[in-house]
Amino acid sequence: MMDEFSFIDSIKQNTYKQSSLIKGVGDDAAVFRSDSKDIVTAVDTFVEGIHFTRKTMDPYHVGYRALGANVSDLAAMGATPAFYLVSIVIPKNWAIEDISQIFIGMKDLANQHTMDLIGGDTVSGIELSISITVIGFVEEEKARYRSTAKEGDLVFVTGTLGDSQAGLYILMNEGNYEDTNYYVERHRMPSPRIDFAKKLSYLSRVTLNDISDGIGNEANEIAEASEVTIIIQDELVPVHSSYYQFSPELQHKWKYYGGEDFELIGTVPESEWETVQHIADQTNTMVTQIGYVSSDKGNDVFLYRNQQKEQLKKKGYNHLK
Repeated sequence: MMDEFSFIDSIKQNTYKQSSLIKGVGDDAAVFRSDSKDIVTAVDTFVEGIHFTRKTMDPYHVGYRALGANVSDLAAMGATPAFYLVSIVIPKNWAIEDISQIFIGMKDLANQHTMDLIGGDTVSGIELSISITVIGFVEEEKARYRSTAKEGDLVFVTGTLGDSQAGLYILMNEGNYEDTNYYVERHRMPSPRIDFAKKLSYLSRVTLNDISDGIGNEANEIAEASEVTIIIQDELVPVHSSYYQFSPELQHKWKYYGGEDFELIGTVPESEWETVQHIADQTNTMVTQIGYVSSDKGNDVFLYRNQQKEQLKKKGYNHLK
């Protein structure tokens, strides 16, 4: 039976990719040195039965998706991922082989972004819980915030929306669906928009937010932080070509409130839109204008749908409700 120390030995890196790292796993704490860049950090916790179940996720996908959610937060800040730390609570009903697969899932995504695992903790407990801290770097004064949107900006999103919740629905409901593998993979293995977001550093101003709780929530966060009103046009919001196989009610719910697509929503001056499109082409990223920042007073988001204007409320997933 593998003990805690043997397990740590099995997952730690023997070599490191980040030149700024001085000391990785093996002491009480890791040490890294920053040069002229700003440090960006984020943390998320994932609990079995709340964020994932073994019915819809293999252990590998649990790790891949958990790290992916954190890396997407770095993308929203315009940062380059560098390090991650993992604290995990392991219940008795999880085999050590399955726990290892969780870390393999994280490692595979980390390798795509040249990230190093530099620490964490393992303890026993009642339910599986994974807490991941990510650390990245961004050029000085180039971190992107929710509070910089201005009147006249165009509103855009990357990718297609609603895919992750469609994938979860397919996994939970038997049936004959089109593009099953596409939707399931979008749920299990998100693709954080790091390369696209990094190249936006060339712009004088861009506002970004990670789509983790649906654009209804994320657009409102931008509107509130920037003290502006955002207008979204429903017919412009991008979805996959086979998304229309689901009911209109589910389409609307997943597109605006489903979340977990881990795409980006942002605003940019209209004069910079052509540059954004060029960056999207360079990074093989789908980007779509879905609205604009209006001159109306207030910190609201409105949706034009079926020739009617309605308020798009902030009601994405909330753990405390």
